[in-house]
Amino acid sequence: MSGLHVDSVTKNFGLRQVLTDIFISCTKGEIIGLLGRNGSGKSTLLKIIFGSLNADNKFVKVNDKHLKGLYSNIDIIHYLPQDSFLPKHIKVEDIIKVFCKKQQAINLLELELVRPHLRKRSAELSGGEQRVIEVLIMIYSEAEYLLFDEPFNGLGPLHIEIIKDLIKAHSERKGFIITDHDYRNVLDISTGIILMHDGGTKVIKDKNDLVRWGYLPSSSLSNT
Repeated sequence: MSGLHVDSVTKNFGLRQVLTDIFISCTKGEIIGLLGRNGSGKSTLLKIIFGSLNADNKFVKVNDKHLKGLYSNIDIIHYLPQDSFLPKHIKVEDIIKVFCKKQQAINLLELELVRPHLRKRSAELSGGEQRVIEVLIMIYSEAEYLLFDEPFNGLGPLHIEIIKDLIKAHSERKGFIITDHDYRNVLDISTGIILMHDGGTKVIKDKNDLVRWGYLPSSSLSNT
């Protein structure tokens, strides 16, 4: 079976069980929105899938390859954390050339969003500008599957729309799992929605399900 498949994930922090029995899947062409209240374990799950956080139990497979840890997923899965990962004292142009393969780097260096910042060091960028560069580096990477944790954080409305369009355009050859505090942006581009609730996952068919599981108030349905 093709695609990214995550199953039987459990995770405890001391006596607190955060993830009980998680299942989530994503294939190329899909943008899976991962929703849940603060503390529901969304970031924890993404880190476990990526391999940067150990789980008590997990099964992660891409196509026929079982991914057991961080070093088995090179160029298969990339993870965008909430905090900036850009080296602070290296110029944006050089960062792009390090993180992206040659042709992808060339394509990225030509983008209007990027060109004004090429000669700047990462530390000279605003938080929003750093976030744009980070998201674009991920999108233009070789990775087949991208895990995005708060990709729209700190971005203005115009940049959010541009990034959303780029995610949709590149989803033809990649799979995305995206979580963000602004659920509206997630719902806008997602081809499927998964809600994290009580340590497990619920498949969401429409906005009514988000109300039924207590993620949204019933008043939100009148704004649909």
